[in-house]
Amino acid sequence: MSTKVALATELRRALGEMLALQAQGGLHPKLSKAQGFVDGYMRAMLDSRMMTQEEMLKLVAEERARARGPSTRESAGDDYGFSRALA
Repeated sequence: MSTKVALATELRRALGEMLALQAQGGLHPKLSKAQGFVDGYMRAMLDSRMMTQEEMLKLVAEERARARGPSTRESAGDDYGFSRALA
């Protein structure tokens, strides 16, 4: 298994655990630790160029869909809602 695949597999596992904690209404300290781990892991993968932003967004969307079901609507995909939030 390549390093990239192994790292993506670990990220999927951590995301799944974090999303499960959110769905269960997990205790704040445990949920915060899981969110911090996922955030740091994703930042390290992006900074090391092991994964592109597009690959990361796809992976997160897949894991969210697996944990919570399909999304209810599609975004434009070009600004990820940031320009609307700043307007």
